[in-house]
Amino acid sequence: MSTEDLTPDQLTGVAAASPDTRALFITRTYSHLFGAILGFIALEWVFFTTGIAEAVFIFVMSFSWLAVLGAFIIVSWIASRVAHTVESMGAQYAALAVYVLAEALIFVPLLWFAFQVDPAMVEKAAGITLLAFAGLTAIAVFTGRDFSFLKSFLMWGGLIALGTIVLGVTFGFNLGVYFSMGMIGFAGASILYDT
Repeated sequence: MSTEDLTPDQLTGVAAASPDTRALFITRTYSHLFGAILGFIALEWVFFTTGIAEAVFIFVMSFSWLAVLGAFIIVSWIASRVAHTVESMGAQYAALAVYVLAEALIFVPLLWFAFQVDPAMVEKAAGITLLAFAGLTAIAVFTGRDFSFLKSFLMWGGLIALGTIVLGVTFGFNLGVYFSMGMIGFAGASILYDT
């Protein structure tokens, strides 16, 4: 039985399925994730080569960074909700495409700012992201583990991170490298939990 034959309700039981079914599910999940990343990269390239990125940066800078964070949270929540409730494959792919577009737009001001500070920083970040993706893929594929035990940690960690970000923006203090490293770890754990 392939994952294409499973309904969204049945997919929640993939963790209890045979090792072959889990391996197939994980492989397809990470293939879709890789495709979404390629789509994200292509959109960013279009935005930056056409000048759209500068216009988006100017528009977004008229808002608070908390608004950008809020947009990221809302878009992520809607995409997750659609993925868990819509049964049509076409609708799921459309939702993924909209999600990738929204995330690409949300990342434009961050990338624009990084390019202004140090263009090499973006290349280094892209390299680290690719290594992290490869590492997470290897963990998911080779262990075949069910990472649902991370839910409580992610809920509390997310609330603490969000509170820290709001305090940092409100009171103007720098969150620093250790917070950034913690958020990278949090994002990795979140990806393992979601997949």
